[in-house]
Amino acid sequence: MSRAAAAILDSGSFTQTAYLGLGGNVGARAEHLTRALFALAIHPEIRISRVSSLFESQYVGPGKQGHYLNACVLAETCLAPGVLLTVLKGVEQRHGRGSNGHMAPRPLDLDILLFGGIISSGPDLVLPHPRLRDRLFVLQPLAEIAPDLVFPDSRETVAAACAKIRRKDGPWVRSWSGEEAWPVIRRETEEDWRAALAVHCR
Repeated sequence: MSRAAAAILDSGSFTQTAYLGLGGNVGARAEHLTRALFALAIHPEIRISRVSSLFESQYVGPGKQGHYLNACVLAETCLAPGVLLTVLKGVEQRHGRGSNGHMAPRPLDLDILLFGGIISSGPDLVLPHPRLRDRLFVLQPLAEIAPDLVFPDSRETVAAACAKIRRKDGPWVRSWSGEEAWPVIRRETEEDWRAALAVHCR
């Protein structure tokens, strides 16, 4: 754990903001993302406060894969970064993600993009996410919910980074709408989330 992350716990200030990336390209993509969103929202130590639209993106990497759906969310949490990462990996596994490599097709991919103003590098978690500013499929939904957010390492805004990468030739990213529902998020109670989850997953 970095000094900054440890200081969060020692200070007694348990409300931290984390920007999370959600993606997937296997099976019912929007359903996987929606179920993951609900799973995070009903976690007792996570509160989802802002959610982007869904975006479809061309696969970035070696070989060929199906198109991804992507979104970003703003979460408030009292969890330390490493503990939050463990929660995300658990949600991935419960939704069918295996251990066949980080570039393999997957039903669900959850990442911590930014955690407060922490800059850290470790074997399991690097903050900000090391490929954040290179991926339009992350920057586009992130810019929708936090255009004026400043990266703690470069001091560049999300909107500026997004505009910069859009000027380059690269894999496409487009707004997506499909048959599966993607919830409009408000500051709801845990009971509201559980009721919505029951309706969505029945």
